[in-house]
Formats: sequence, C-alpha cells, structure tokens
Amino acid sequence: MRNASYLTSRLLIVAALAFPAVVLMNGCKSATTTTPSQNAQGANATDDAALAVRVKQSLAADPELKSLPMSVATYKGVVQLSGYVDSEGQMQKALAVTRGVPGVLSVSNDLHLRPH
Repeated sequence: MRNASYLTSRLLIVAALAFPAVVLMNGCKSATTTTPSQNAQGANATDDAALAVRVKQSLAADPELKSLPMSVATYKGVVQLSGYVDSEGQMQKALAVTRGVPGVLSVSNDLHLRPH
C-alpha cells in the first residue's frame, strides 16, 4: 500500500511540473496565418496599384494629357492627381478622364496651373 501512495505522489509531482512546461511551450508557437484584415489590406494595396496603372494608362492615351507632368496616387479607390497643367481645360479633362476609369471612387485634385 505504501508503494501505491509513493507512486501516486511522484506522479502528481511530475504532472505538476510538466503542466507549466507544456503551457509555456504552447505560448511560444509562432503563428504564420494571416487575419482577414491583413488579407484585406494586401488586397487593397494590390487593387490600388492596379487602379493607379489604369488611371495612368487612361491619361497617357489622351493626346492632350500624355505629355503633362502628372502623378497618380491611390488609396482605397481614391485617386489623387498632382502635378502641373497648362490650362483649366486640361485640368478638367484630366479629372474627367480619371473619374471615367472603373474602380475610381473619387478624385482628389492637387493639379496646379503652370506659371507662364
């Protein structure tokens, strides 16, 4: 009977020492999965880059706008045009061409008239 209680107490001691070790090691696992918000951010970045390319292509396809020094930046479907144009008409045309690109939610105008 003494051996049974001795064995039981030893087993409890080993279990008591092993449990914290298992819990601590489990907390050290690295997680390589991505959360839905990370996937959405990556998708937004890809969508924004593709949108910027489509806007640049549309602007370059217009003979009146293709030689103008304009920059295109996108963030979540909002396109920012910046740079210089020669006339108010060119500015309005650049804004209209940009608004006509599929996927553009809105356009932020940071275009300026070139000083003469």
